[in-house]
Amino acid sequence: MKAAFNVREQSEVFIGPVGDILPGVLPEGRVVVVSDATIDRLYHPLLAPYDSVLIGTGESIKTLQTVETLYRRFLELGVDRKTFILGVGGGIVTDVAGFAASTYMRGVRFGFVSTTLLGQVDASVGGKNGVNVDGYKNMAGTFTQPQFVICDPAMLRTLPDREFRAGLAEAVKAAVIADGDLFARLEGASFEALRTDTDLLSDVVSAAIRVKADIVEHDEKESGERRKLNLGHTLAHAIEKCSNRMIHGEAVAVGTALIASAAVRLGVLKEEDRQRIVSVLTRLGFDLTPPVELKRLLKEVGKDKKSEDGLLRIVLPVGIGDCEVRPMTREAFAALFA
Repeated sequence: MKAAFNVREQSEVFIGPVGDILPGVLPEGRVVVVSDATIDRLYHPLLAPYDSVLIGTGESIKTLQTVETLYRRFLELGVDRKTFILGVGGGIVTDVAGFAASTYMRGVRFGFVSTTLLGQVDASVGGKNGVNVDGYKNMAGTFTQPQFVICDPAMLRTLPDREFRAGLAEAVKAAVIADGDLFARLEGASFEALRTDTDLLSDVVSAAIRVKADIVEHDEKESGERRKLNLGHTLAHAIEKCSNRMIHGEAVAVGTALIASAAVRLGVLKEEDRQRIVSVLTRLGFDLTPPVELKRLLKEVGKDKKSEDGLLRIVLPVGIGDCEVRPMTREAFAALFA
């Protein structure tokens, strides 16, 4: 099967049935799977032929301690430089598996089967692999491309509504950044239609991946254009750090709505476009009320890993399908929310 996308001629992204695609893309030789208990239960026949290492679930296990545990299991299993690591799961599994594989023995080959909507439209694609340090998002990590990523929309049927909805926030983000047509499709689709219409969902996944693949093609290591993919994330990461009430996609939805309001105050976004952004997020079922006071969130943003020389790199929507990156002091950024 031909790849839907090829990221920097290093990483092939496939969209379709995993059972048909996986046998054709796995390299010859030994394969070790990194997954979690839920995925192992749901897809045991797919994973049964391989040695498996299971990690926990939830953001709290996305740590260096988990990576160290993986290293030890790799040693016990005799993983060497010819072994292929296959991460099967959502964004946490692929982040941890990719980081462990790209640093074990200075790097072994790896690929992903992405099983969540958030993972398919964002986390598993693009070569970012990382873990959190003391609650700060992805403070330790690498830029290393997976050999392949398989996105099977049929696997998303097993997701709880909350997890599915969280992935839609990243699809909306991609649309606001660089795809007005995708945004219009999301405006015209109900949550129920996105859950049940596989063709519609496949189109949304494909369009969101295209946005990310095109940006990563020009800027793999986030020195310029790739920063746009952080739309809404500066505040979202602060929300996740300060509160355990929201998962990543929910925090991204809140962060995107807040930064759209800031863009209006700066005069770079029309109010009608801000209303469209808020409306589509609300209609998809997101609560856009910050779970903690803005004052507390703004104290955290200065510790964002994207801060350089004391300046934040803030991604501002300037239209539906267009955005810009603006250097800003933390004080200037906070003043937008005064």
